[in-house]
Amino acid sequence: MSEFMSVAMNLDSDLAGLAEARNKARQAHAAFQAFADADQERVDSIVRAMADAGTAAAQELARMAVDETGFGVYEDKILKNLYNTKFVAASMLPMRTVGVLWVDEVNRMTAIGSPMGVIAAIIPVTNPTSTVLFKCLAAVKSGNAIVCAPHPRAVRSCVRAAEIMANAAVKAGAPKGLISCLELPTIQSTGELMRHPDVSVVLATGGPGMVRAAYSSGKPTFAVGAGNVPVYIHRSVKDVKEAALMAITSKSFDNGTACVAEQSIVLDEPIADAGVAAFAAQGAFFLSEADQKQLAKLIFTDKGELRPEAVGLSAQELGRRINLSVPSGCKVLGAQLTEVGPQAPLSREILGPVLSFYRTADLPAAYEQCRQILAFGGEGHTLGLHCEDDQVIATMSALRAGRIVINTPTLFGGMGYSCATDPSFMLGTGTWSGSIVSDNVTPLHLINIKRIAHEIRPWRSLYQASMGI
Repeated sequence: MSEFMSVAMNLDSDLAGLAEARNKARQAHAAFQAFADADQERVDSIVRAMADAGTAAAQELARMAVDETGFGVYEDKILKNLYNTKFVAASMLPMRTVGVLWVDEVNRMTAIGSPMGVIAAIIPVTNPTSTVLFKCLAAVKSGNAIVCAPHPRAVRSCVRAAEIMANAAVKAGAPKGLISCLELPTIQSTGELMRHPDVSVVLATGGPGMVRAAYSSGKPTFAVGAGNVPVYIHRSVKDVKEAALMAITSKSFDNGTACVAEQSIVLDEPIADAGVAAFAAQGAFFLSEADQKQLAKLIFTDKGELRPEAVGLSAQELGRRINLSVPSGCKVLGAQLTEVGPQAPLSREILGPVLSFYRTADLPAAYEQCRQILAFGGEGHTLGLHCEDDQVIATMSALRAGRIVINTPTLFGGMGYSCATDPSFMLGTGTWSGSIVSDNVTPLHLINIKRIAHEIRPWRSLYQASMGI
């Protein structure tokens, strides 16, 4: 093929992608307008149908996601899908999102929920189908339309997930076009979708570049930041073995592709040796300094960027790629570090089953260690604490983390399963990392709220008070 023909084909593909983005945005807007009169009962019946369809397809979608992307663990991706279609959906259904939300009889004020419009939903390659399921459910529950923009490496699985959601919604009475997915996603077509006049808001989950593009689209944007999550195990911990089990289970889940999972373990010196032994007993394989350097080269580029080909691999496969024999029972690789920053690459967020370990002499030292870890690409996300000392919790809670979870795996606590944080698959990181929201995102973030307010005190009283009357 000539260079000219190759350029021409790429141009045709780009133009087709741009046209698809425009068409789907227009179709979604028309569907949103047709859906505008839906009451809460109708919305909820559609969401139930979507959740049921997603539950039935959980295994199919997990298989597609693993086969297409090469990331993660099939069984764990099933659980991620089911978490959204069963647990998160169940938490959404009682919410009032359209029509009258609440009435304040005393103050004569009524709150009315009003959808935002068309949502452009950016879908990551690490959690494609589960993110599509979550964002489609959240969008329709809040009365909105949605167009998903998948990562190019996850197109087939994302299109299929959106198709399942769309078919179920239409059968339950939703207008056609309310849910769709780009089939020709590129950086250009995704940008076109986000900037389209018919799009009202962007939900961005993805790498730093895509998140920056979302915020520069000119549209209101909910985005998530990196999750370099530190976990402090204090000397007051009830059971260091249980703490180790929680962290390893969380970090090894789906081969570490969840940004809310533990990244660094900070051990209080009096229990540090017991902690290292507990992690080893639970499936952590600690690397030599030479092996740590080889692993860092495998996972990161010279610029400190994650290599896509090293994401979501098992501990055994990571070991094999650095010519290291890893025990069959190994669940995570452990790196014992003393520094945080570019000079210590394994102190960065790693989307894989790798944990870094630090020792600290006391609470002030642990605070500083966790502060440094969060500052190195994780501010606003999550902090884990294992302790029975309220003073430790009070001190560490001053750190810049949107979720501080106690005596639980950060993955399951942060996303709202084992803790009472809002069940969600999109975790905001606040202004600490350039995000507009620090909450776990729910359908209530995707509505405008009108307030019908009657006069409750004479307006003239303001003037009278200012003049001393």
